Amino acid sequence: MQYEIKGAPLPVLICNVADGESMITDKGGMSWMTPNMEMSTNAGGSFGKAMSRMFSGESIFQNVYTARGGPGQIAFASSFPGDILAIDASSGIVAQKSAFLASEATVQMSIHFQRKLGAGFFGGEGFIMQKFEGTGTVFLEIDGSVICYTLQPGQSMLLDTGHLAAMDASVQVDIETVKGIGNKLFGGEGFFNTRVTGPGRVWLQSMPASAVASAISPFIPTGN
Repeated sequence: MQYEIKGAPLPVLICNVADGESMITDKGGMSWMTPNMEMSTNAGGSFGKAMSRMFSGESIFQNVYTARGGPGQIAFASSFPGDILAIDASSGIVAQKSAFLASEATVQMSIHFQRKLGAGFFGGEGFIMQKFEGTGTVFLEIDGSVICYTLQPGQSMLLDTGHLAAMDASVQVDIETVKGIGNKLFGGEGFFNTRVTGPGRVWLQSMPASAVASAISPFIPTGN
């Protein structure tokens, strides 16, 4: 499989696949394709895997597109202004809910639980995230621009709520209270920040969808 990502700020992923190769996406994820791409809809394996997808923000059912009778092409468009991130899933990748756009058929998605209650309640990502493993590439939707940092063992960064898009499975997530009552009440950053600690990579997004909603809500007229 060969791919290219085009366009901004609403990018599209265009995949060129060999005869017999398959791509997986959620229902409604395909934007356009060549006529020889054969679609098959299924629950992606066991009932448990289907439930895992539902709780991690995705559809229970998946669409599998396979090239038949020769090479094919299929495209998947982003649903929100931002970036499309291509990551090798072999090391284990954890991502925010609803980040999944598409993947090669050799990538498996499962549910990932936050192990610490504080991170689940106050870290902005919730208790449930998505985990991707296997061989091949997974493509994730990122809100706004994406910045990647590689953290060394024990090295940490503090993040505002919602800016963590994805991370290596080796990265630990916790929460840290903002210091000072004045900072909490008047700083505009809330009471908690998310702490990510290496080793591993973290992918941060510049404009979470929740921040966009908060920014435009004052300008949306309300009915009388």
